[in-house]
Amino acid sequence: MPNDDVRLTALLSVLESLDTEASTTERGDLDLLDTAELIRRMNAEDRRVPAAVAERATEIASAIDGITERFRRGGRLIYIGAGTAGRIGVLDASECPPTFGTDPSMVVGLIAGGETAIRSAVENAEDDDEAAAASLRDLDLSASDTVVGISASGRTPYVVGGLDYARGLGALTVAIASNAGSAIGAAAEIAIEVVTGPEFISGSTRLKSGTAQKLVVNMLTTLSMIKLGKTYRGVMVDLLATNEKLHARSIRTVSQLAGVGVDEASVALRAADGSVKLALLMLAADASPEAAASALVDADGILRDAIAALA
Repeated sequence: MPNDDVRLTALLSVLESLDTEASTTERGDLDLLDTAELIRRMNAEDRRVPAAVAERATEIASAIDGITERFRRGGRLIYIGAGTAGRIGVLDASECPPTFGTDPSMVVGLIAGGETAIRSAVENAEDDDEAAAASLRDLDLSASDTVVGISASGRTPYVVGGLDYARGLGALTVAIASNAGSAIGAAAEIAIEVVTGPEFISGSTRLKSGTAQKLVVNMLTTLSMIKLGKTYRGVMVDLLATNEKLHARSIRTVSQLAGVGVDEASVALRAADGSVKLALLMLAADASPEAAASALVDADGILRDAIAALA
């Protein structure tokens, strides 16, 4: 049997064993249902996802603590994935700077096939088990960084290769998969295997698997940013006001958290050069911009600690 046939037979066997590739006879009539019933059935499947994510809380917590510790020593979080999984990593990375005021280099998303693959499929990109390692090498990956590999099947060669490379350098490695006993889980130090079962449309892992991936990456960045002091009393205080809506939100945040009027909040924000966190500290401690900025540095950016220090 030619080598290509051997590989195909092996791959078919692997796919046969994956929950994400399974089909159920009860969905064989989808094309015959009215829209309301389709919505009911799809929604019923989607409701399974949060519960499946909750079952992996211990592993998610370990990943968040590891990511946070590496952030504190200047490390980065780097997502690697192909197709939908890669796009989810790129999306989460792109949302961190405007949400938390982070440098774009702090959270990075790499997708098999490069920038083109964000919008269009790139043939065979996910099968290149050396491409992610090459991209990580270009980023000067180090032991201070975290690499999170995302793959619904849990077998994507691009992701396995990247995790192997990262782990060899001593970086923290995390795998997010939708099948138990995954290859990427075995390659990573922490395996977050959120088993969501067969998809509403068989094999379409942009559905429940993609939703689970988005929920998990939301936790990884949001909760690590909370631990870094990017929020205060449950509100974003390091956001970048890059448009009128965010500028208005900054004023509203300072006004509400400091208990002052809109005009006073606006004045404080101008004096703080637009920094919500700095304006809040200035108002809370009746401090100058210089004193408040110094206190924030001493408190490692934790607003609550800086307020206590200046009280």
